[in-house]
Amino acid sequence: QVQLVESGGGLVQAGGSLRLSCVASGRAFSRYDMAWFRQAPGNEREFVARIAWNTGRIDYKHSVKGRFTLSRDNAKNTVYLQMNSLRPEDTAVYYCNTFPPQADYWGQGTQVTVSS
Repeated sequence: QVQLVESGGGLVQAGGSLRLSCVASGRAFSRYDMAWFRQAPGNEREFVARIAWNTGRIDYKHSVKGRFTLSRDNAKNTVYLQMNSLRPEDTAVYYCNTFPPQADYWGQGTQVTVSS
C-alpha cells in the first residue's frame, strides 16, 4: 500500500514557475513507475509526465514538454514536478500516482492556478 501527499501548488502569473512535490509512504516506492496527472474544472484527469523506476526514462504530455521537468529522489520517497513558463491552460489540480495509476492511491492533489 502506498499513500501519496502532494504539495507546492499555488497562484502564479503566466510565465512563472512552481515546483510540486509528492511524498510517498509505504514500502517499495523505488520500485514503482511514478507519474503526475492533472484535472482542470470540467475536464477529465489527464496524464502529465511519468518516470520509470528501473530505467529512469521520462515521458511528458506534448504540451508540457520543454517546460516541465519530472524527477524523483528515492532516498526521500519523493517525486518532483518543476513547472516553468506556466500558462493559464496549466491551471488544474495536480496529482501524483503510480503509473499506471492505482485507484486507491489518489490523494487530495495540489491546486495550481495560473493567471493571465
